Amino acid sequence: MSKTLPLSLITLALLGACASPTPSTSWRYSVPEQPEAASGMTDKPGWAYAQQAVAAANPLATDAGLQILRAGGSALDAAIAVQMVLGLVEPQSSGIAGGAFLLHFDGQKVTAHDGRETAPAAATGDMFMGTDGKPLPFDEAVLSGRSVGVPGAVRMLEAAHRQHGQLPWAQLFEPAITLAEQGFKVSPRLHTLLQTDPHLKKDPLAERFFYNTEGQAWPVGHVLRNPEYAHVLRRIAAEGSRALHEGPVAQAIVARSAQAPRPGTLTLQDLRDYQAREREALCFDHMAQARLYRICGFPPPSSGQIAIGQILGILDHTSAQGAAFSNGLPSADFLHRYTEASRLAFADRAQYVADPDFVSAPGGDWRSLLAPAYLRERSRLIGTQSMKVATPGLPGGVQTSWAPMPMQTEYGTSHISVVDAKGRAVAMTTTIEAAFGARRMVTTDPSRPGGFLLNNQLTDFSFVPADAQGRPIANRVEPGKRPRSSMSPTLVFDKTTGQLLMSGGSPGGALIIHYTAKLLTGTLHWGLNAQQAVSLPNFGSLNGPTLLEAQGFPASTIDALKARGHVVREMDMTSGLQAIERTPTGWFGGADPRREGVVLGD
Repeated sequence: MSKTLPLSLITLALLGACASPTPSTSWRYSVPEQPEAASGMTDKPGWAYAQQAVAAANPLATDAGLQILRAGGSALDAAIAVQMVLGLVEPQSSGIAGGAFLLHFDGQKVTAHDGRETAPAAATGDMFMGTDGKPLPFDEAVLSGRSVGVPGAVRMLEAAHRQHGQLPWAQLFEPAITLAEQGFKVSPRLHTLLQTDPHLKKDPLAERFFYNTEGQAWPVGHVLRNPEYAHVLRRIAAEGSRALHEGPVAQAIVARSAQAPRPGTLTLQDLRDYQAREREALCFDHMAQARLYRICGFPPPSSGQIAIGQILGILDHTSAQGAAFSNGLPSADFLHRYTEASRLAFADRAQYVADPDFVSAPGGDWRSLLAPAYLRERSRLIGTQSMKVATPGLPGGVQTSWAPMPMQTEYGTSHISVVDAKGRAVAMTTTIEAAFGARRMVTTDPSRPGGFLLNNQLTDFSFVPADAQGRPIANRVEPGKRPRSSMSPTLVFDKTTGQLLMSGGSPGGALIIHYTAKLLTGTLHWGLNAQQAVSLPNFGSLNGPTLLEAQGFPASTIDALKARGHVVREMDMTSGLQAIERTPTGWFGGADPRREGVVLGD
């Protein structure tokens, strides 16, 4: 794969365009120089800062967050500005018509803000079943109006801003509005995804905006303006989330979701009634290298923190960390034990995890899935040969009536990490699910170019509502329900002192769990810095084949796994990890070499 421009040059260009680090009441957003980099894998050095840092998947978004911090904004303020720019420059991954999970640390307490989309009130359990009684093909479900969930990200960010914001809400939209009106240069990743997506051009609005008259994606460096997105953001800046959930914008969202094929049931009432949830963060203790950590993540409806905690906890009861990392790579012995632990975790995930407003935790407490005695018992199932497919356990010792959810495709998302100079931090994972979501662009005025894309988040529900015996699946579609997620925004603390040590997370569908677990294993167990851990080749299992990143591991490792009975599948595993870790001199950030992100700070 081709190399990009040196990240140091990109970073310097962006920093040179930023305002002074001194907070200013007369702050105005300054458009940075927009780098044109080649697509592909990029060696990244990591970035060290003394006071504060922002990590995001696109340099323009990272820069917007840093400018907000320098203007006196909080970590939460910066995250909002980053999200609004990402919705413009990275529309394939997240946006104002999607959802997000946000972990916030105010210096004392971790709060979990849930902006996950919900199913409309008229949704039915069989809405992804065909007339033949079989589940719809995945793409057919995605490209239907039925896949569109009630957006939650903006309303959640508004609620979080009321608690944790410093700057005025409207000010946080200035970077995205400015870039939408003046234009931004199409990045290599956006160009590549536009050019290769087989479905986006089927939507006339999206085709007119993202492609030229010959049907080709706008080339890298083309200045793309989105006046409709700027118009909608101005309304949200002035009126808050109500501008998205009521009035002309809401009407346009409902109209687009109601169009064929397979019109959805989303209504204005669904949008008006959406409520963000504030939940208790799910935290567990983890010992690594004789140091006790407190790892905090998101509770259900996300399965991420539970699965990560199970994997790490099961490995604690094996010899997985012995000779786990050699010659710069995870060893075959570690990969065997890790993927076996993954199978056990994903079996429990399929059986138990869903929206907690609809599904009770095993034994009445989600922490039953992380209980040390339970994980010790599960670890005994790991032998010298791969189990290939694991079955769920009995956390809390209680038999369940749920049926396991069949394996189903998951996509998408972007991750943002921020730490500010006052010790506040954010880890937020944000999504519209598949690349470009439901491939339905929304505009309030067809004569005005651009707009924003609808999510296809409801395809994270089980297409099949029950198994052959009629047992219901916990993650089936129900009105008002939030689909199960894999998003894993993570904050790591020193258990003894309570000091924040790291903010991190990744996009990547169900593989988010493995990408984030790799980050934690690399930094906490193997002594790698954030960038080194992020850059490691990816690996995992979804309770099927052993998945290894293509060209990431030597033949000897693959042969050793096969000798232990693993069915090995080498594949692209395009993580988008962002991480910021504490160092003796401040902060050090890492960004995934597989995507375009950078870390900026002071």
